[in-house]
Amino acid sequence: MSKKALLTFTDKGIYCPAGDFYIDPWRGVDRAVITHAHSDHARWGSKQYLAHRLSEPVMRLRLGADIQLQNIEYEAPVSMNGVKVSFHPAGHIIGSAQIRIEHKGEVWVVSGDYKTEDDGISTAFQPVRCHTFISECTFGLPVYRWKPQAAIFADINNWWQQNRAAGKCSVLIGYSLGKAQRLAANLDMSIGPVYAHGAVWNVNELLRPLVSQLPEIPRVTADIAKEKYRGALIIAPQSAIGTPWLRRFEPLSLGICSGWCQLRGAVRRRNADMGFALSDHADWPGLLEAIQATGAEKVFATHGFTAVFARYLHEKGIAADEVKTEYGAEMAEEVGDATQEDTIPTDATASRVP
Repeated sequence: MSKKALLTFTDKGIYCPAGDFYIDPWRGVDRAVITHAHSDHARWGSKQYLAHRLSEPVMRLRLGADIQLQNIEYEAPVSMNGVKVSFHPAGHIIGSAQIRIEHKGEVWVVSGDYKTEDDGISTAFQPVRCHTFISECTFGLPVYRWKPQAAIFADINNWWQQNRAAGKCSVLIGYSLGKAQRLAANLDMSIGPVYAHGAVWNVNELLRPLVSQLPEIPRVTADIAKEKYRGALIIAPQSAIGTPWLRRFEPLSLGICSGWCQLRGAVRRRNADMGFALSDHADWPGLLEAIQATGAEKVFATHGFTAVFARYLHEKGIAADEVKTEYGAEMAEEVGDATQEDTIPTDATASRVP
């Protein structure tokens, strides 16, 4: 008689039958365990939520102040119907977590979204040993290899300085939860003033009391004179592109911060002047290193280049399958998916990776 899987994939999300709870469900359920507060992982409609303490402010903002939400700290296990559940740092955004599930000696880990480089503001990723690992692979192609964060911010600050010297405003586009806080914490504020779009400002103000590294950044308002923005830097979400709100900063230079900017098409399609491959997701080497560190005997690849990634793992001797989920909308919302021409590799391209 075959052993039942500790987690199963259902039309509502990832389900734990023994514990009777779902992880990041995309339909309303009785008990939802949430990896992080991005809208494709934390959705409205569940009766009870369990999430990391630092996710609470944004979850209440987005899902409603009156949701039934229980907080949890990293590495502080709770029992759910006899199943041991604990949260471990994912390094993706502030409050993001990998979920470890243990029952009768079997351990599974659901990564949610993660990155392996310490960004200095999110709790750094910590690999968790397990038998089965459910891994994102948003950037699960060999072409995606990030420069060190310090080098990327050197490029960003240099771009800003050049724009300031030319009398232009610099506008940086990044997701309002995650990327925007990373920008705020790592920009060289000595170059000039920094302002935030309202959506960014709202999230920053919720998190600043909880995260000491987050500086206070004023919100863009109608009563600020246009001259104040000359030489300044504005942090804004993707939804601001092409709007009348953006035109108030002209003359301006528009920069996109996204892993998709590793490829030539992403910047061109957004009519941006500059692209910075700054991602809150693991690159190809990061994904492989993280999986190796888990010691997992089985990997399920979700949201991303699942077929290529699962095949590569299988060729390296790791049992791997791809799973269709409803995650990944956050990345499309941030800057738009790369085109098929830009992203789909040949089999030869995929197999050349060591």
